[in-house]
Amino acid sequence: MQNIISQFRLSNPIGEPRPLKVGLINDSFILPAAEQGGESYFLQRINHHIFTNVEGLQRNIQIVTDHIREKLISQGVSDIDNRVLRLIPTNDGKLYYKTPQGDYWRVYHFISAGHSVERVTAESANLAGVAFGQFQNQLSDLKHSQLCESIPNFHNIEFRLWQLSEAVKEDKAGRVASSKDILDEINRRADDMCLGERLFREGKLKKRINHCDTKVNNMLFDDEGKPMCIVDLDTVMPGFVFSDFGDFMRTAANTGAEDDRDLNNIHVNMEVFAAYTEGYLSEAQFLTDIEKKLLPYGCRLLSYMQTVRFLTDWLNGDTYYKIQYPEHNLVRTRAQLQLLKEQERMQKDMQAIVEH
Repeated sequence: MQNIISQFRLSNPIGEPRPLKVGLINDSFILPAAEQGGESYFLQRINHHIFTNVEGLQRNIQIVTDHIREKLISQGVSDIDNRVLRLIPTNDGKLYYKTPQGDYWRVYHFISAGHSVERVTAESANLAGVAFGQFQNQLSDLKHSQLCESIPNFHNIEFRLWQLSEAVKEDKAGRVASSKDILDEINRRADDMCLGERLFREGKLKKRINHCDTKVNNMLFDDEGKPMCIVDLDTVMPGFVFSDFGDFMRTAANTGAEDDRDLNNIHVNMEVFAAYTEGYLSEAQFLTDIEKKLLPYGCRLLSYMQTVRFLTDWLNGDTYYKIQYPEHNLVRTRAQLQLLKEQERMQKDMQAIVEH
């Protein structure tokens, strides 16, 4: 560990590294300052099995954080290091260090002034909407072509449907016959759910810089409870803004669990939906009319997409998502499909809130 730490340009000595249990993908550690008043750091081992293009991943983060930093400087913000992530380069100027064993490591400045929250309320949803709206607004003049897809086709529903069709063809686990009712539900909606990709090809819809993991715990709040900084930028990449909007709603505005066995628990929390929408639209001044109109569609799309992804893994024999019991992915699939149906049922109300 000390050899890895010594590869980075740290401004002061640090104490004993402390493991930090955050996220499910990367291994994280706090590097506390050895002396009071010194700078602390955040060390991560990048999961290069998921993020195969580490060079592109780190370049994405650098471009985005530099762009936001410039905006904050122009606005006269004083505590910039608490408002945007800052990567610490290696001694040879790189954005990551690769060990002889093939592991990739990076270091951030540690934002000690911020804290995260896990529970979504109407208040925290509104603040999250403000924060993610600001984030996208700050990046709205950055060309999406400057960034790579850190996970190719991550939110591309046409690609996800192709993956499902391959899983059906191969039927590795012999589960297709018993999943026919779900496949029928998916296929019936497939054309409608590919609307965004079609509009993009027709030149009617833009791609912008998205966060692609818009959860309330991916933002830091200050001591007054106000949004301070968006974190976990690994999935920042080109995409459609309604995907980020829908991604938040898929988890935060679901009254049930992602893997709820009791489908009666699953409804759309309209209070959370309205609060996030109000906060988001107060900041997302860059949106075109068609982007605003498609925000509720983004909710349905992300629930549909996750239905497709869970079912694909179920048909492939549970090779991607970790499961806790044999039918876990099937339970997840049915829960996401139920959420989609509830969103369809509330579609007019959701559209009215956006228009209001």
